[in-house]
Amino acid sequence: MNPELLKRQDNFNKKCQDIGITLTDDKSERLLNYLSLLLKWNKAFNLTAITNPEEALNLHLLDSVSVSPAISNYETLLDVGTGGGLPGIPLAIINPEKQFTLLDTNSKKTRFLKQVVYELGLTNVTVINQRVQDFENQSGYACILSRAFASLADIVQWTEHLLAADGHWLAMKGQYPQQELDELPETTELVSAQEVKLPGVNASRWFIYLKQKQSASCKK
Repeated sequence: MNPELLKRQDNFNKKCQDIGITLTDDKSERLLNYLSLLLKWNKAFNLTAITNPEEALNLHLLDSVSVSPAISNYETLLDVGTGGGLPGIPLAIINPEKQFTLLDTNSKKTRFLKQVVYELGLTNVTVINQRVQDFENQSGYACILSRAFASLADIVQWTEHLLAADGHWLAMKGQYPQQELDELPETTELVSAQEVKLPGVNASRWFIYLKQKQSASCKK
């Protein structure tokens, strides 16, 4: 690795340590390779509106990595409306023992994701090109992730058939979504809300955990 890339990797590792995440050199290198692929393919596939590498590192890569401690208790995860693979791909790189399904309706984006899976050798990622309402998984997922995808009520409505028994939704929001929480169906309840501060980013990030109430029906 050339000195410039090595310096960038060191800086990224330090930012991750600031939020309590220690990366091996192999994992941080693969994360940065993913970001390079994202920005390269973006020119033709319109994967992200953020084209500045440093902004993309903070607002996409570090933002996605920050979710890792929040999914420690889940083995199977669905990243719904994954787009260019955020947060699913970074989380899969950091957590090779967990199984990730990345779902999106945009065939260009899922084609890019399949290339990423191939180039980075990610054996724990399945890419699905389908509407979430039409997608089926008999066993359900322990955690359904969403990042800038839809309102909480829509996420619940569209994906409740994919949630495993005792599973959780984990939605990433830029600010505390009080109005969206007020609009949730009566069968869904807030488990917890966690605010996360990212180094170098002048904005908050909220992790919103939801679950079905015990009386509500979900997958057994």
